[in-house]
Amino acid sequence: MARRDYSLLGPDAKRAVETGLAAAEWYHTDVPRKEMKALMQRSDAPAIRDTVLWLGGMVLFAAIGIALWPSWWSAPFWLAYGVLYGSASDSRWHECSHGTAFKTPWMNDWVYNIASFMILRNPVTWRWSHARHHTDTYIVGRDPEIAVMRPPVFAKLILNFFGILDAWNGWGRMLLNASGRLDPEEATFVPESEKPKVVRVARIWVAIYAATIALAIWMGSILPLMVIGLPRLYGAWHHVMTGLLQHGGLADNVIDHRLNSRTVYMNPISRFIYWNMNYHVEHHMFPMVPYHALPKLHAMIKHDLPAPNRSIGSGYAEMWPALKRQLRYEDFFLKRELPSTARPYREDFHRAALGERDAAAAE
Repeated sequence: MARRDYSLLGPDAKRAVETGLAAAEWYHTDVPRKEMKALMQRSDAPAIRDTVLWLGGMVLFAAIGIALWPSWWSAPFWLAYGVLYGSASDSRWHECSHGTAFKTPWMNDWVYNIASFMILRNPVTWRWSHARHHTDTYIVGRDPEIAVMRPPVFAKLILNFFGILDAWNGWGRMLLNASGRLDPEEATFVPESEKPKVVRVARIWVAIYAATIALAIWMGSILPLMVIGLPRLYGAWHHVMTGLLQHGGLADNVIDHRLNSRTVYMNPISRFIYWNMNYHVEHHMFPMVPYHALPKLHAMIKHDLPAPNRSIGSGYAEMWPALKRQLRYEDFFLKRELPSTARPYREDFHRAALGERDAAAAE
């Protein structure tokens, strides 16, 4: 069996196009047009409320952390600030990239750019990256946002709970873009006309980081970096914990989100941090439904979906053994069981893609 090549420039990328997996027609649960129109209705109120709580919480926790610095009594407040900076920013970036969090466009753009800075993802590049992720979700060689590759590299997954690799790569990409260049893989999905915007944003970010570092040196303290920069490391654990559950251990190279995405019931605090992205099958099927309507969408279509995991813990209890098995057998995946009320899978593309890879391995 040929090993998967996750590069957007490699043989699996070419094979995905040849087999029809790239930009394919995906399965969708049938939802009456009138009900879907109601679900897609945008509103400023929920996102304004949540954004005030998010940013207000950050200001409060940072203020207390600064007041108590350098006492260890400040640590709980920095930890809380870090989660809002290094984890909640991931879901805000994500939802605002779809333009659905707020009804007012400039509000989406404002929050999107702030959250992108916190999570270290260039807002121009990642708007195009995420569009590809939704077009070719977990299609090997096409999706630039595959978090759990096969075989999984557990050291990488564990390090990212502390933001180490993702943040390092984010800072490196920021410096690369600020020099006027795009990464070769970025160039496969970012239009040439957007390159000046990518570079301009990166240079603004470099200036902000340079000013923060200069202030820290002048003060002789890492305190400024506790506000900007370091929270991307010590606050990353929650978004990594929830993010791995999105697709980890499930099928790749399929065109049915019920096979490659996972819905997990979560506690209210995690749902606030994650902005309801725990309803991940629903989000991928209908990405234009705002985050605040996803619970209602879930109730409407759950008859056609696999049973959700009942908690974060149960999600990991299901996923982790599958990832360990993939160390020995790369093609192992968890097949989702559908209720009797669901329409069946379309497995023709999955079999065709595997057949192409088997043939490549035999040559």
